[in-house]
Amino acid sequence: MTFALFGNRNYTTVLLIAGLSLLLLAPLGLSDFRVGELAKFLCFAMVAIGINLVWGYGGMLTLGQGVFFGLGAYSMGMYMKLSEVGDGELPDFMVWSGETQLPVVWQPFQSPFVAVAASFLVPMTVAYLVGRLVFQRRIRGAYFALITQALAAALVIWMIGQQGLTGGTNGLTNFTTFFGLNLRDEADRRVLYYICLAALVGIYLLSRQLVNSRWGRLLLACRDAETRVRFLGYNPARVKTTALVISAGMAGLAGALFVPVVGIVSPTNIGVLPSIEMVVWVAIGGRATLAGPIIGALVVSYAKSLLSESYPDFWLYFQGAIFALVVGFVPRGIPGVPESIKQLWLQASPKKAESLIDLTRPTVGSIDLAEESSEEAIV
Repeated sequence: MTFALFGNRNYTTVLLIAGLSLLLLAPLGLSDFRVGELAKFLCFAMVAIGINLVWGYGGMLTLGQGVFFGLGAYSMGMYMKLSEVGDGELPDFMVWSGETQLPVVWQPFQSPFVAVAASFLVPMTVAYLVGRLVFQRRIRGAYFALITQALAAALVIWMIGQQGLTGGTNGLTNFTTFFGLNLRDEADRRVLYYICLAALVGIYLLSRQLVNSRWGRLLLACRDAETRVRFLGYNPARVKTTALVISAGMAGLAGALFVPVVGIVSPTNIGVLPSIEMVVWVAIGGRATLAGPIIGALVVSYAKSLLSESYPDFWLYFQGAIFALVVGFVPRGIPGVPESIKQLWLQASPKKAESLIDLTRPTVGSIDLAEESSEEAIV
């Protein structure tokens, strides 16, 4: 009965409603510092949903999601920086770098509409170009992962070298307002938290609609049998590119909200290491599950925060151990824990195996994820 309960869709719905309720009520019981942290973690969860769409459902391991996150963050940061300086004046870092006039690429970001649109359109455009170049040549697996990783590394190197344009290593800092919200007022920061929560719910619902649609079925088919999809007359490159573009838009929106929440955006937020950490959220939360990436991002980020506070010299070892344990013993992530417990129970009581109805396998529609080919699904 216990295991049947974990596999029941109604039970999953109850858990989702309970989780959303906790997030809605969290600001009432947490300190202002913890509310700000949780808002940051919600931004991370948006990125994780996008990675899951590409990797979990599309089978494309991306190690450069920080690129799209950073493009969205810098798009919003440029507007916020310009909104705090007077007409005709330059941001402080440009003055220190010897700039005498506002660069051409910065000028459109004086408009809030351009900034909001660019926060997700710019990452989506870059993702479209990458997808066209890569997938049309049927590049996949580890090669696709290496290309995205190289893209993240190249972007960071370029940004660090453009001190007068991007702020260099320091990035963009010292934000005080965000569309009328005072970022130094705790009440306004709580409003910003609920904006992040609303954005996360919207992205989750969009992801749910996509994976349950005909296009979502086609994306799963490209993951498990790309050659067959091509023989049926579909273009896998177009399907994969669409998934990458949507994922980039989600990451860009998350980056745009990350800037006012944290108050800074720099190359350290968008490099190779942050991009790999984003993949870890999905791996621990559970690939090809709708709520798994959200759980993974929140759990891993919160554990990282607590461990770094309690064990500043050793917290990285704890984080690595958590990842190794999940990958080694619970390969399906946190949602796969009930099935792992069931397997241990069956091994301890083999006679009960015949009478136990297996209702614990996570499914996407009518597709059983336990039947996926492990080699193609991982990469």
